[in-house]
Amino acid sequence: MADCNHDCGSCGESCEERQGGIPKAPMNSESKIRKVIGVVSGKGGVGKSSVTSMLAVAASHLGKQVAVMDADITGPSIPKAFGITDKAMGNDEIILPQATKGGIKIMSINLLLENETDPVVWRGPVLSNVIQQFWSNVVWGDIDVMFVDMPPGTGDVALTVYQTLPVDGIVIVTSPQELVGMIVEKAYKMAEMMNVPVLGIVENMSYFRCPDCGSEHAIFGESHVEEVAASYGIKNIAKLPIDPALAAACDNGTIEDYRTDAMNRLADALIR
Repeated sequence: MADCNHDCGSCGESCEERQGGIPKAPMNSESKIRKVIGVVSGKGGVGKSSVTSMLAVAASHLGKQVAVMDADITGPSIPKAFGITDKAMGNDEIILPQATKGGIKIMSINLLLENETDPVVWRGPVLSNVIQQFWSNVVWGDIDVMFVDMPPGTGDVALTVYQTLPVDGIVIVTSPQELVGMIVEKAYKMAEMMNVPVLGIVENMSYFRCPDCGSEHAIFGESHVEEVAASYGIKNIAKLPIDPALAAACDNGTIEDYRTDAMNRLADALIR
């Protein structure tokens, strides 16, 4: 419905906002978020957070108002990639997100911890509650697209995001290893169970381009992304090289200065 506020508890309509009888969490009253895109991976170590960051930067360069929810509560890395060290402010009712130098709004558990290296040793229900608070209590403002950096796998937090946030679709991040088909299939099937479309797939560390001769080398094996995408009917794909400059940008908090045509094209297709 065009005037939906995602608060199913106050509505008697039967629509796609309800999944399995679980109502969506109400959006903060001072926020308007038009599109929510989750970034997922079937396993860790494939560069999901860097892909999330690059998509957010690319969308911002397209003139969109962008936000990133760092839903990887036990392994948050989004603030580091953007060089954000200031804490989020708020009270018992609202939380104000931090913003990057380019105006991208960020919320992460690391912005609430006293020390960013403090471990988050919480059980599933507590983690899930944090995700709902990030949606309902954070004053996001007027946002064209929010990217949700989800934890790897198909656990409690991923389930909470799918069930309580109005996710418009997901992007799956993977790597070239032979087991990629199985990993992608798990992520794809979970999205299918939640009635969430897969909007694209990113193969990270797809190849290394020699800086001397320009030839490409498949360090982690030959790419399978085209055939995997075709088997699941996924139209939008991107192949990212192994790039020391990207690793340096994430480590130094300068991801907004990093440019990649592949992510620009993907972002344009996702938010069009």
